[in-house]
Amino acid sequence: MDIDFNEYKLRCELHGHDDDVRGICVCSDDNIATSSRDRTIRVWSLDPSDKRKYTSSKILLGHTSFVGPLAWIPPTDDYPEGRLVSGSMDTFLFVWNLINGENIQTLKGHQMQVTGVAIDKEDIVSSSVDQTLKRWRNGQLVESWEAHKSPVQAVIKLPSGQLVSGSSDASLKLWKGKTSLQTLSGHTDTVRGLAVMPDLGFLSASHDGSIRLWALSGEVLLEMVGHTSLVYSVDAHSSGLIVSGSEDRHAKIWKDGVCVQSLEHPGCVWDAKFMESGDIVTACSDGVVRVWTVRHDAIADQMEIDAYDSQISQYKLSRKKVGGLKLDELPGLDSLTSPGTSDGQTKVVREGDNGVAYAWNMKEQRWDKIGEVVDGPDGVADRPIHEGVQYDFVFDVDIGDGEPIRKLPYNRSDNPYDAADKWLLKENLPFAYRQQIVEFILQNSGQKDFNFNPSFRDPFTGANAYVPGQASHTAATPAKPLYKHIPKKGVLVFDVAQYDGILKKMTEFNTTLRSDSVNNDKSLTELEVSRVGAIVNILKDTSHYHSTNFADMDIALLLKVLQAWPPAMMFPATDIVRMLVLHPHGASLLIKHVENNNDLLLDLIKKVTEDSALPANLLTTVRVLVNLFKNSSFHYWLQTHHSQILDAFSNCYSSPNKNLQLAYSTLLLNYAVLLIEKKDQEGQAQVLSAALQVAEEEAADVDSKFRSLVAIGSLMLEGLVKKIAIDFDVESIAKSAKASKEAKIAEVGADIDLVIRQ
Repeated sequence: MDIDFNEYKLRCELHGHDDDVRGICVCSDDNIATSSRDRTIRVWSLDPSDKRKYTSSKILLGHTSFVGPLAWIPPTDDYPEGRLVSGSMDTFLFVWNLINGENIQTLKGHQMQVTGVAIDKEDIVSSSVDQTLKRWRNGQLVESWEAHKSPVQAVIKLPSGQLVSGSSDASLKLWKGKTSLQTLSGHTDTVRGLAVMPDLGFLSASHDGSIRLWALSGEVLLEMVGHTSLVYSVDAHSSGLIVSGSEDRHAKIWKDGVCVQSLEHPGCVWDAKFMESGDIVTACSDGVVRVWTVRHDAIADQMEIDAYDSQISQYKLSRKKVGGLKLDELPGLDSLTSPGTSDGQTKVVREGDNGVAYAWNMKEQRWDKIGEVVDGPDGVADRPIHEGVQYDFVFDVDIGDGEPIRKLPYNRSDNPYDAADKWLLKENLPFAYRQQIVEFILQNSGQKDFNFNPSFRDPFTGANAYVPGQASHTAATPAKPLYKHIPKKGVLVFDVAQYDGILKKMTEFNTTLRSDSVNNDKSLTELEVSRVGAIVNILKDTSHYHSTNFADMDIALLLKVLQAWPPAMMFPATDIVRMLVLHPHGASLLIKHVENNNDLLLDLIKKVTEDSALPANLLTTVRVLVNLFKNSSFHYWLQTHHSQILDAFSNCYSSPNKNLQLAYSTLLLNYAVLLIEKKDQEGQAQVLSAALQVAEEEAADVDSKFRSLVAIGSLMLEGLVKKIAIDFDVESIAKSAKASKEAKIAEVGADIDLVIRQ
């Protein structure tokens, strides 16, 4: 896909924070504020001697724990440089005068960490892990309400005046004052970041790895998937560009729903924000703030860029492990000059970017090369170690009061109550902390679905807690297994189109038909060509899908092309239909042509899958079918005809065309989601069989294989075909996937393996 986009380059690095940089607030192109785990806020101002760079102009001190969200209040007569609002783990919000860096207001009221701050005219609105939203006016709390039943992770104010909140319950809520207007579902994990999308609606970033663009009506306009781990932040620019920051160490830049660039960092990207100029500011866990630009006169010197590239390379090298050992800590080849001490003794040495094993041959008095040493799935060897033991997590716990940071080890298979009890005893801390520690473990390990035992009563805290000498009821109940990629919730769509290319190709084909004496009668008139252009213009304007309509003649016109034009010329029209089904009114008109006795979609499938099937026709038609899942009106038709559809496209899995492979795997994944919901065992079994075929195909594209594996895992976990899958030897497929060098393949392989063993 050709996208007009200028690549971002490093502009400058801002050094000063002593720990993770957690938040960014762009006050203007000349002033940036950043927050950190080091408990400080820094204000950075444009360097007058070098307009590419920023220098630290103020350090704001006062918070007693790490600082997160920031928001800027524009200048007034009393505060000519504006004010800054900060929220912290210490439960307080501070308001700062940016002229002198003084704390002019302390807002007390939240019971737990402050996670978000929004400015609503003269008011400040804050969100918190305590599940509330609070409104502050002139330093006083004026409103407080429970917004969600789980921690509220973010809040923004829309230009319309409404508020949007995102929560660990995976939902978003739209608010007018304290009144909830709508609850938006779709994400499958914590909603961590929110941002206004100019003229369209708003964006959400989630721990499920996706970013979604929502219309004010609550409709999902786009889903952007590309990150390989938790997404923490999202922001938008007036140009239409979107930037997101993730645990996967990348800030990704998106245009029209497509990732056009990934900015790699030497650590987690906690936050990413646009400046008005279009430059991007990123906050990284290495304690460094970075500014990125597309303006050639602002790009860093080549020496600085080379130094950054070297830093990235060194970081990746330091993270690479072989046999559980850090690659950069392995001895070099020169260590083989020393003889071994016993026959068969092994030694792993570094050769370039690989670890290679050698065995000592006592008879020949030499080191014999065994081969390259590799680890299993990513993350297995990276499990943290505490006091010589590997754990799934080793948390840093800050209990405040000037006490040092303490380490809390935890495995997913542990009971969180037992883990909390043992840790409190070991650290000689009061059991009054127990419930707080349990909730901390559950939140930070992602076990939000763990069921608390309501019968517990604690003499210190009163509820859901420890009773001395009493056996824990929940201790006998193992924690719910955690899966990284399954079950799949919601469907995927292909919602990006090259409209100009589609129209150009249709016009070209129509001109050919006009000059063909045999097919001249099948060509479109000038008026019909113009109408196709009008259809495309409606489809381009996604922000008005809720209010735009098509005429019946528009659908008839497209179907005329699909029916009458030669197979080699029909794919541009099919591509328009692919986008049409994502338009609410377009889909409602098309369903009428599907539900009658003359089923035009089945006719289309038959036409494109005949003997001399063209890849372009197969690709566009499968994508049409994939997009039908987005509209529930088509679900009955899709379920009824699943066997015909899957049989018709069954050979797509082995196509050399990777786009066709991916479309087919997406069709299988969407069918898995639908047929699980419909409890259709026969249909699930057919989808399972097709997905297993893709998973076993050695030449299958990585993304295609991944989606087929997610379909398999979801069908086994929530469907009715687990036993059938085991009979199909799914265990060997899971084992093969777990050994993959592709992280997401290995992870979903581990998910399937865990389902098998449950």
